[in-house]
Amino acid sequence: MVIFSQKGAIIAHMSSGEFVSQCTADSLARVAQLLKDGGLVALPTETVYGLGADATNSSAVARIYKVKGRPADHPLIVHIYSMQSLGDWADEIPSYAISLARDFWPGPMTLVLKRSILAEDFVTGGQPTVGLRVPDHAVALALLSAFEKIGGQGIAAPSANRFGHVSPTTAQAVQEELGDYLSDTDLVLDGGPSLVGVESTIIDCTGELPRILRPGAITFEMIEEVTELKVSKSLDKNSDDFKQEGIRVSGSLENHYAPKAKVFLDQQPVDGSGFIALESINTPDGVIRLAAPESVQEFARVLYSALREGDHQGLSSIYIDQPSGDGLAIAIRDRLSRSAKGR
Repeated sequence: MVIFSQKGAIIAHMSSGEFVSQCTADSLARVAQLLKDGGLVALPTETVYGLGADATNSSAVARIYKVKGRPADHPLIVHIYSMQSLGDWADEIPSYAISLARDFWPGPMTLVLKRSILAEDFVTGGQPTVGLRVPDHAVALALLSAFEKIGGQGIAAPSANRFGHVSPTTAQAVQEELGDYLSDTDLVLDGGPSLVGVESTIIDCTGELPRILRPGAITFEMIEEVTELKVSKSLDKNSDDFKQEGIRVSGSLENHYAPKAKVFLDQQPVDGSGFIALESINTPDGVIRLAAPESVQEFARVLYSALREGDHQGLSSIYIDQPSGDGLAIAIRDRLSRSAKGR
């Protein structure tokens, strides 16, 4: 495994491969070719790091499932360079989906659309729909551009972690999670810490109205303002219940995003446990503070790294005071409700 950073040469060699730095045009051309040849590449995005493969290569995509230990019927999100590729992957694209793509791409939003013949069962989980996203990260976009130049049409990329575990927001976290599973020729691109920190909003665009399948940084209010439509009433924005009938999407299982430690929500922490809460909330005596974010945005950005730090310290339990309110706080509570159920 090789890790590239945004500005260095190779900085380390891991037992399972290379850790490469400096995402120059030449190095990204090399990475794009590796994808075209069927290799795996972990890439940074603004949400979390993804484990990427050529979305049209069934054997390469099968390796994603094997490395992650992911159920075969769990669909992947296809990352594309621009909204100009929507028509390659999707059919019957509603006008409101075009409006969303125009306003929020590149960005932390995935659109679920009726699939074209390009989107095959091995990437859609056998469903008649496909999830598409344009990430808002310079390294990811540069790689997608380089991949497109050599005939690539999209990169399938779920989060770069073992299935059900905490998503990685740094290249080092990818190495810790997947280093024992990746081959010597697989690559990891180091683009620095992810700036959003939780996975993209997933929006079902197969009906007359948009419907949120997974909450994220693109909120109910933002969607309604852009589309001038009401988000489908099948999801109540005042509820944290994001179980969905019909369409399977990433991160929708009840048990997910979980560290080794047991997660407790909105309870009084016990001595020796980890604690995550907004800065305004004091740390009880005898408790190990793992993060004290100043805002909901920072809470999302540091959440997964704080959960990982609890595991690094060997903690058996982590207590979290959840942020209240709408917007991004809904996405944080969604992830934490699943995290608290364990792996």
